[in-house]
Amino acid sequence: MFGVDVGGTFTDVVAIRDGRVEVTKVPSSRVDPAGSVVEGARRLGVAGSPVFNHASTMGLNAVLERRLPKIGFLATEGFRDILDRGTIHRPLDAQTDPAWRRTFGDVSRPLVPRYLRRGIRERKTARGETLFPLDEAQARHELEILGRTGVQGIAICLINAYVDPEHELRLAELVHEVLPGVEVSISSATSPLAKEYERASTTVIDVIMKLLFSDYAKQLDSELGALGFDGQLNFADCAANLLPWEEALERPFRILFAGPAAGTVSSGHLGRVIGRQHLLCADVGGTSTDVSIIVDGKPFVQNTFEIEHDLIINALSTEVSSVGAGGGSLVTVGTSGGLLVGPGSAGAEPGPACYGRGGTQPTVTDAVLLMGVLDPNGFAGGEFQLDASASEAAFLALDTPVPYDERIRTTYRLAVAHMAEEILNVAVRHGVDIRDFSLMAYGAAGGMLLPAALDLLPLKEVIVPPNPGLFSAIGLLSTDQVYYESESAYVVFGADTAEGIAAVYDRMEARLRERLGPVATGLPVRRSFDGRLVGQGWEIPFVQLPDGPVTAESLSAVIAAFHDAYEARNGNRFDAFPVEGVTYRVEIVVPAEKVDYALAAETEPFAATPEGTLTLSHVAAEPVQAEWYSRERLTTGATVVGPAVIREQLSTTYIPPGQQAVVGRVGEIVITQRKEGAK
Repeated sequence: MFGVDVGGTFTDVVAIRDGRVEVTKVPSSRVDPAGSVVEGARRLGVAGSPVFNHASTMGLNAVLERRLPKIGFLATEGFRDILDRGTIHRPLDAQTDPAWRRTFGDVSRPLVPRYLRRGIRERKTARGETLFPLDEAQARHELEILGRTGVQGIAICLINAYVDPEHELRLAELVHEVLPGVEVSISSATSPLAKEYERASTTVIDVIMKLLFSDYAKQLDSELGALGFDGQLNFADCAANLLPWEEALERPFRILFAGPAAGTVSSGHLGRVIGRQHLLCADVGGTSTDVSIIVDGKPFVQNTFEIEHDLIINALSTEVSSVGAGGGSLVTVGTSGGLLVGPGSAGAEPGPACYGRGGTQPTVTDAVLLMGVLDPNGFAGGEFQLDASASEAAFLALDTPVPYDERIRTTYRLAVAHMAEEILNVAVRHGVDIRDFSLMAYGAAGGMLLPAALDLLPLKEVIVPPNPGLFSAIGLLSTDQVYYESESAYVVFGADTAEGIAAVYDRMEARLRERLGPVATGLPVRRSFDGRLVGQGWEIPFVQLPDGPVTAESLSAVIAAFHDAYEARNGNRFDAFPVEGVTYRVEIVVPAEKVDYALAAETEPFAATPEGTLTLSHVAAEPVQAEWYSRERLTTGATVVGPAVIREQLSTTYIPPGQQAVVGRVGEIVITQRKEGAK
């Protein structure tokens, strides 16, 4: 089995054969991202693998950086500015700022410039009736205009098309007639849900992803085949569910990003094995730290998510919160002369100053190298040497009165503080007691930086998993293939509406089983809905339906399930209020083979034998003597007392003073604060 996580800095590739984990890292290429994936597959030998599971943030990065293809947008006449409107929600700093605009609506950063948004004469009512027929002559004229601008794709979102898609379907046919070869996405197929703005933004992102991923996926499939791979190429979606690549490209907005979600899945899988049900998960990469949460063994999944403020995508996704602090975060000087860390990043090219690739600004990685934590000869599996003198020159060049020694120490502490703040924010947002939670620290820099968060947060412990630098890629080998259909209909639940609700579920299930064919035979369907109390403007998502058909007799159990979910989320219960369903969902899960963590026999803790000693600088006022260990030689029960450094092929774990680490039964490193009086 193969898993690959394409990040902004490195492409992580994992292969599992006969229970052995083989790993490699390849610098990510913007010019040829598929080439980085193929190179990793070549190094590990992909021939004969049954699956190749792929996750990427390529689409998300393209949207955030506005590296976008030119597309047109067709809306009902009078609604072409719907993308600028967004929802009514504004951030606090915009409440009193009349000049504030959403970044994706601003003329300098539009998803679709206004001249490429065209109004089409037509109108369907909320009941699906035709108020104004589609004016095909006018539609052809608008498409001809867009054709002369050189658009590569067209997104179509008409009012009430989720009720009756007739006009959208005909418009798509006209696009193929007038602009052959141009990609098309229609909202009624992409996201057949209520709320026209969310449908519009999702459809725009969908056609953008088609243009970004179509050639990429075909190139990847072809070049992997040339290496002897004849298995199934899967793409992960925003909830880390796997889809065959052809299936994923039918609605590619779902694969906008997947790496952070895969890390959460990987954390949950390992947590179940080692008995940790409450986890805060932190993936520390080169550019950012992605934080998520697992409660009672389950990640928090949402039915929509934001790319930028108010840029909403209707897709199932693991809730991930990011902060611009990572190994490659740049160190700069503020207006008062103090140091700042992030959110800017050196990326892979040119990278931190110590990479020797042209970077001149100091980064967090440069600071940790100068502290003595990183081995300059063993970085990234020894692919290249780190240049400590370049790091020193970069810090010395900073225009600040802060002393040199303090510059390095402050960089390290600020980076950890930014990450700890985001971890705390996630815990507070979910209303959990952080003292009950373990922190799963992964990503290449997770073990290097996050144990220090124990000095700032009352966490239960920090866990550094096996192969932390490729832990998200491993998560792709710990998940299933999940297929789903969703549909919107505003229905107040009652005995007289049970038949209509059942018909919605039956229709979606039939559509889903037809799409999947024989693979779905014998597999059960999971049903859920997003509902609300009548009169409310927001929904409770993912209310699970009890087993059995929806009938007038069983509907009381469905309503009770909603009130149970409402109470669990809000702490109140209003059984007397009627329930209104908004969005309905069916899922079929196709189980996949998963990573098998073998539990070693329990053993009493014992003092680990160090490989050698080293001197840590800039950690305290005076240099500190520490021991270093090879992770591959640490067995279950081995105990390491900080300050200490644990090295492995693609990552480094730093145990600060006052902490200790014990190796667990699957090789995980469990780090805690040392108790008073402990030896």
